[in-house]
Amino acid sequence: MPSSKTFVVEHLDTELGPWSTLEYATIAAESAAAGAGFILSSVPSDLVLPPSLSNIPGLQVKTESVETLFPKPRVCLLDPAAGKELAPVDGDVFDVFLFGGILGDDPPRDRTGELRRKGYEGRRLGPVQMTTDTAVRVTRMVVQEQTPLEDIKFVDHPEIRVSAHESTEMPFRYVVGNDGKPIMPEGMVELIKKDSEKSIDDLF
Repeated sequence: MPSSKTFVVEHLDTELGPWSTLEYATIAAESAAAGAGFILSSVPSDLVLPPSLSNIPGLQVKTESVETLFPKPRVCLLDPAAGKELAPVDGDVFDVFLFGGILGDDPPRDRTGELRRKGYEGRRLGPVQMTTDTAVRVTRMVVQEQTPLEDIKFVDHPEIRVSAHESTEMPFRYVVGNDGKPIMPEGMVELIKKDSEKSIDDLF
């Protein structure tokens, strides 16, 4: 079993919404279960974390940037613009894997570019945009479980039923779980339904 890794999400936003909260809680729980570390870095000192993240096991919250936390050669940036795909061998090269939050923008705003410009070596997770928790999950499967990227089963742009007569298409790639459904944070489907209702209400 390869040595445990540290996953770092550099929080590139002044706020922390319910979507990101669910994703970060999921990353923390899955990382802890896998014996890996999870750090949320560059969190503004005046940002009040929601109760669901305040004392969650496995989550370290840092106001410092990743640059001050780890030497650059140890860090691999998961970058959609990188020229090389992530591979199991990268688990022997790097022990810290860096993600720019929030990855799940649609359309992508290339927030990872802020980290790319700092000179981190990058790897790609394929051509389709992923949510942050999915990107961390896939990276952990590749570098810690030694599963090649091409052997992971994905579903792209799944439809989520929000009511008896309406569904919404998620513009992201997800890992397929043992039940054949896309793996999403607990409570995410309910949040998607609530956001859909809110959007409709905004029309009136």
